[in-house]
Amino acid sequence: MTGFILPLRQCKYSSMNLKVISFQIADSVDIKLFKGSFPATIHYADTDEIFYIIANQKYLYVFKYGIVCFLGYSETEMAAFFQMVGPYCKNQFEQGLSDEFDIETDAKDIHYGYNKIEIPSPGVDELRLIMLNVSQSVALDYYNQQTNSLLEETNSHTQVLERKGKIDLGGIKLKKYIGRTLNLKNKISGNLYIFDSPEETWENENLNKLDIGLKKTFDLQVRFRTIQEGLSIVKENMELFKDLLQNRNSVTLEWVVIILILVEVVNIFIRNPK
Repeated sequence: MTGFILPLRQCKYSSMNLKVISFQIADSVDIKLFKGSFPATIHYADTDEIFYIIANQKYLYVFKYGIVCFLGYSETEMAAFFQMVGPYCKNQFEQGLSDEFDIETDAKDIHYGYNKIEIPSPGVDELRLIMLNVSQSVALDYYNQQTNSLLEETNSHTQVLERKGKIDLGGIKLKKYIGRTLNLKNKISGNLYIFDSPEETWENENLNKLDIGLKKTFDLQVRFRTIQEGLSIVKENMELFKDLLQNRNSVTLEWVVIILILVEVVNIFIRNPK
């Protein structure tokens, strides 16, 4: 299996500056199998995600929806991990989407900047929350990319409809188009939980404030609504295309019936000439 290609970048870490890097490496990761084969300290785990403490200021976050997030890893270590995780991936990408986020520690107060946060002495839970939000941002980029691809395909069909007064989607093409749309909707619906806040934020006011601030920084809710609106447009057009095809098939069937009746009438006259 071809490993995930790591984009070239410079990764420097210090006690004052940490870097989070998140990658969409596949359509999905088998969390259960991966968990049984990766020996490291687990800080949090459920059926959808695992957060590992690897060493001091070194963490790993793995999500079932195909995203892995690193903090404190070198490029060599990340590349080695991509090779190791490959067998647990479904449709592993050679090069996927990624995002980086800087954490400046020892700040007096929390301050959100462009692709960075200044925060006083973050603990494990704070770092996990930051890595979670960066990963959610990458997931939204991935779903947005797929939604835009569907919108472009939809627009091409509507342009043909405008020019020719008919659609160029046959039965198989339409079914594939519907399948791609439903598959994406199912993926997003199945992973809606990723945009929820962790339970820890419900009980800890400071974590809740941090989570709210991060979601605003990454525009998670706005971007998610944009994807939903795009899928709604695709769905609306999909229903129209389906109705047009059914109408076309219905008209064709009516003509077949008419022709068969005419043939039968002609046969009657031939067999019973006056």
